Amino acid sequence: MVLVGAGKAAARMAAGCEAELGSERLSGLVIVADGCEVPLAAVAVRVAGHPLPDERGAAATAELCRIVETAHGGPVLCLISGGASSLLIAPRSPVTVSEKLDVNRALLTCGAEIGEINTVRKHLSAVKGGGLLRRTSGRPLVSLVLSDVVGDDPSIIGSGPTTPDPTTFADALGVVRKYGIADILPPAVSDLLARGCAGRVEETLKPGDPTAADAATVVIGNNRLALRAAATEARRLGYEPMIAATPLTGDTTVAARRWLDDVRARIEGRRCCAIAGGETTVAVRGTGRGGRNQQFALALAEPLDGLEVAVLSAGTDGIDGPTNAAGAFVDGDTMARAQAVGLEPAAALRANDSYGFFDRLGDLLRCGPTGTNVMDIKLGIGLPSGG
Repeated sequence: MVLVGAGKAAARMAAGCEAELGSERLSGLVIVADGCEVPLAAVAVRVAGHPLPDERGAAATAELCRIVETAHGGPVLCLISGGASSLLIAPRSPVTVSEKLDVNRALLTCGAEIGEINTVRKHLSAVKGGGLLRRTSGRPLVSLVLSDVVGDDPSIIGSGPTTPDPTTFADALGVVRKYGIADILPPAVSDLLARGCAGRVEETLKPGDPTAADAATVVIGNNRLALRAAATEARRLGYEPMIAATPLTGDTTVAARRWLDDVRARIEGRRCCAIAGGETTVAVRGTGRGGRNQQFALALAEPLDGLEVAVLSAGTDGIDGPTNAAGAFVDGDTMARAQAVGLEPAAALRANDSYGFFDRLGDLLRCGPTGTNVMDIKLGIGLPSGG
């Protein structure tokens, strides 16, 4: 059986397949981010750029596509997890990898949500939006997917390389106009979107296409599963768990403060653990470093001042933005400790320098890549008086 895949968790997923199916029955290739590789017996592992794509990803994707296209008979097993959008890269001609990099950089800093970002990515790609499925030549394909998006929509996860895509070129153009980045796109990208809107470029694979008749997709893990596991551990440690009913989305600062307002009265001074998940967005306007989880924690530094509450915001993948941290801790003493060393949370927020802020305080969570990716997790605990 041919096994291919991409994403931060793809190598560990492949290791599980080798253990269950037997490595002697498998061959193929998976593409992972730096630090997410694990040794495999039968499946090759390639490393590529994340969160921004690079030439390593383009070369690895070309190799993966050749494996899918030349495989003889039998089904194809595809493993997809978060991160696949940047790791699995094959720009539509005449767009280059460098130009795709410029687009990704603009999308990741403009405040767009992941579904919107992936709508654009899919229409600039020859492999996303069902593009990889088209290369199977009608052979059966089964995709096992770890979800890193709200709603667990397979067409969004990893930009849906093996899933029909309901979005259009017009939707993609609408996203870049909505966030005011249309004027900074490379000319080749603008031309491709315009030709696509005019019907002169083939659309992504659409629902109902016969190509998808023998394809099946199964979501095998998601954020809700991680939250339930966190609740089990909280209960074991003597905390009463309280899982948020809905995922956190939208602007990071707004979402952080709304969440704190919602849980503060129930956790302050009690052995209670508030647990939430989701994926928020950050519109980058400053020149600092950080990620949405570090920004989430920083947004709470002032509201938590003096309270008996501690919060951790972290990515389940162990990677928060272009940093070596998964997220950050913040509590009722953060403001005082920051001011003692000349740091101001509000200024750091404006500069998007959450990494610099928490690095100075020693409050970053650095656990390294975890080998999975099911969005973010927020933990808030009450700190009873006296400890």
